[in-house]
Amino acid sequence: MALDLLPATSTRATGCCTPVTGSTMSAEDAERTARTLKALADPARLRLLSIIAAHDGGEACVCDLTEPVGLSQPTVSHHLKVLTEAGFVTREKRGVWAYYTLVPEAVQQLSAHLGQHLSGAR
Repeated sequence: MALDLLPATSTRATGCCTPVTGSTMSAEDAERTARTLKALADPARLRLLSIIAAHDGGEACVCDLTEPVGLSQPTVSHHLKVLTEAGFVTREKRGVWAYYTLVPEAVQQLSAHLGQHLSGAR
């Protein structure tokens, strides 16, 4: 019984491993950036940022945010807390209502930071 064998190939290294020539993200920086990106990795949070940005002055009351995203007020408040902790919005209490303001610099800084570390990616 004859066996069909694959042709032999060379096992000699052909330069598949290229040296790192640019700066890389440290493990700590990667962890911090991943936490920031996790705050954005939710459709409701992205919509909330969009809605806040679309409001006059980039500011909205929590009472203006529940209906557009179709979520309960406690759920919206949770998402806003995550965005606040990540630095994408600020929170100001006025009477019984909380107002959230977009921090455009936070998104710009994240974009610039990723661009710095991923600009050589193809």
